[in-house]
Amino acid sequence: MREIELKYQVEDLEALLVALKSQGIELSEPVFQDDQAYAPAGWQFGDSKLGVSFLRLRTVQGRHYFTLKQPTSNAQDCLEFETQVTDRQAMHQAALHMGYRPTVRIAKTRRTATLEGCSLCIDEVDGIGEFLELERLAPDHADAQAIQDDLAAFVSSLGISATRTDQTYDSLVHAAQEQPGCPHP
Repeated sequence: MREIELKYQVEDLEALLVALKSQGIELSEPVFQDDQAYAPAGWQFGDSKLGVSFLRLRTVQGRHYFTLKQPTSNAQDCLEFETQVTDRQAMHQAALHMGYRPTVRIAKTRRTATLEGCSLCIDEVDGIGEFLELERLAPDHADAQAIQDDLAAFVSSLGISATRTDQTYDSLVHAAQEQPGCPHP
């Protein structure tokens, strides 16, 4: 399966929440997510992500998840495999021994909703702002561009001010940390 997504930086979170509510979209309660991103040794930010496998360890409400993502046609069209793990530290050590290195830590508060085969996420990401993310799981042969166009049409229908980004959270967090005067974790 592939996860095909779109991400928008939201300029007015309250306007987004009102637009969603007016369409009858109910969001979950906020949940904190603590993500550690990993890249293969030798890969650097700025290198192509296409065809490269990246790892993530996520903790949500005391549960840990290990994910492998491999971008296919663009950074937001990925083969994805995820499973729950019981020991985050052991999985961290396993990732290091598989030749991966930690890149950035991503801390965010997420609210979600499900609509017509799509996950909608409102993310408040420490250090980079507020985002609307739409995700659809699709078979390997699916047309990613058509799905992304469909998701973009939905966002456009909301009538909100938002800027689409083709960057992933790890790249956005990394870029923010590289700005002069930004403290590094």
